[in-house]
Amino acid sequence: MTRTLTDDEEGKTVVDASGEPLGLIVAVEGDTASVEPNPDVAESITARLGWGSADGDDYTVHTDAVSDVTDDEVRLRDDI
Repeated sequence: MTRTLTDDEEGKTVVDASGEPLGLIVAVEGDTASVEPNPDVAESITARLGWGSADGDDYTVHTDAVSDVTDDEVRLRDDI
């Protein structure tokens, strides 16, 4: 099921399916969130997400990659 992202998600942490923090949502536009990556995220994870290296600019997460949204975090699907 695709989750809707809204401005309410700004400031929330993006985590992978296992709960590993990937970054912080800095903006939401349409069905896409801009994420400031956590510099400690492993390169293998950022590559799997199509983010390249985590030391660059903000990266994006689309609603089709989201499995759940809570008060504090946006969790990605486990098949991402």
